[in-house]
Amino acid sequence: MKNISFRHDVLPLKDMLYRLALRITLNHEEAQDVVQDTLIKVWNRRDEWDDIDSIEAYSLTVCRNLSLDRMKKKSHQTESLDSIPAETPDQNGSPYEQMLQKDRIDLVKRMVNSLPEKQRSCMQLRDFEGRSYKEISQILNISEDQVKVNIFRARQAIKQRYQQIENNGL
Repeated sequence: MKNISFRHDVLPLKDMLYRLALRITLNHEEAQDVVQDTLIKVWNRRDEWDDIDSIEAYSLTVCRNLSLDRMKKKSHQTESLDSIPAETPDQNGSPYEQMLQKDRIDLVKRMVNSLPEKQRSCMQLRDFEGRSYKEISQILNISEDQVKVNIFRARQAIKQRYQQIENNGL
């Protein structure tokens, strides 16, 4: 008996689920809806929790699948990147340095958002959530080698695009 508690084991995953859903849907409201649907779906399967190896991996898998389903239904109607707030730039520099930092953050965010979904999801789970390759492979239902390849390709694409823009101005 694993004794999984919704309050102590599932609810704390809410922020992580939201970040994954947001990375896939690129829409705050959609991501919030996906998280709510995920929590409901996980709660409704509470009788089966003892059979689940990792409630966290299970919850992330449900979240990803629901996000992808919503994206298929929406048929690629995404919200403007302007409505996604950027992280707050370092307040210690001059206004010019703060503006440059904010622009760089926005640029990298747009680059990550433009990656194929599988690369975006792998990168989100690995680089932003700190998940292991094994966990990511279980969540996304792909091999660990595929996870590594997707992360490598995502990082390479971001690096190349960023260097290209830094060198050429666009």
